[in-house]
Amino acid sequence: MVDVTVREVGLREGLQILPDIVPTHRKTEWIARLAASGLREIEVTSLVPPKYLPQFADAGEVVAAARAIDGLEVSVLVPNLAGARRALELGVSHMTFIASASEAFSAANLRCTREESLQAFRDLLALVRQAPGPQPKVAAGISAAFGCALSGRVERADVLMMADAMLEAGADEIILADTIGAANPAQVRALMAAVVSRAGTAAVTLHLHDTLGFGLANAVAALDAGVRRFDASVGGVGGCPHSPGSTGNIASEDLVLMLEAMGLSTGVDLDGLLAVVDDIEQSLPEAGCRRPIRRPDLMALQFPSREKAAR
Repeated sequence: MVDVTVREVGLREGLQILPDIVPTHRKTEWIARLAASGLREIEVTSLVPPKYLPQFADAGEVVAAARAIDGLEVSVLVPNLAGARRALELGVSHMTFIASASEAFSAANLRCTREESLQAFRDLLALVRQAPGPQPKVAAGISAAFGCALSGRVERADVLMMADAMLEAGADEIILADTIGAANPAQVRALMAAVVSRAGTAAVTLHLHDTLGFGLANAVAALDAGVRRFDASVGGVGGCPHSPGSTGNIASEDLVLMLEAMGLSTGVDLDGLLAVVDDIEQSLPEAGCRRPIRRPDLMALQFPSREKAAR
């Protein structure tokens, strides 16, 4: 039984900032290996028009390969109705639409107001709910939920207004994103408790960045608030093009290690995950993987009953 779900987002968030195109076969290989390590939810690509992000021009091939993996929940980012239509055609199990709690960030990143973004989400949900056959889960992502690179402080009331509107529209999940990595644990605990009280534990995910080094502390604060779903990125790769200087997500391997050490099952094999980190670091040095600290002695302290921890 899994106590906490770790959703891998590095294939989308990490690769979107790279100037060079990663070959499709490398992407699909990494997805297969990440799934083999026990990660059961992976955001594999973004359905943004290739003219904006050529990195994801192979989205169809990547999704097809991911869907061939038994038991894997295949997630994609959809920016608009066109992206949602394509997601339906590709047969994904999960799509995420991004809005923003900050008007300034919404204008710069999404080219619309918050209200226009909410209406776009309502239209997207209507499209999905009317689609024949199995319907994917639709998540509402709220970016800049803990601070904005353009306007600074973001009021909790604005975040909750967006969450309430998206839940009322019919969102299956609310994803709160610390887009610039500015959150602190007290802030996270209070806001996530408010969102969990509205949506329930199973329908809330926290997407953390680690710019200030508070990432894992923020994850613990969210656990205290009832959150049991987290986005993370293998090797800590990623970043926001509209927030210069922001670092990547919390590293999937760090999060898994911490959760397992706390006695919370993730269903992920850490050794298998670390092997993927090594491969990505060697193949894509420009991605900025954070090399994990290998300390068998400390691992043995955390996991005395695990033979592999002492290797």
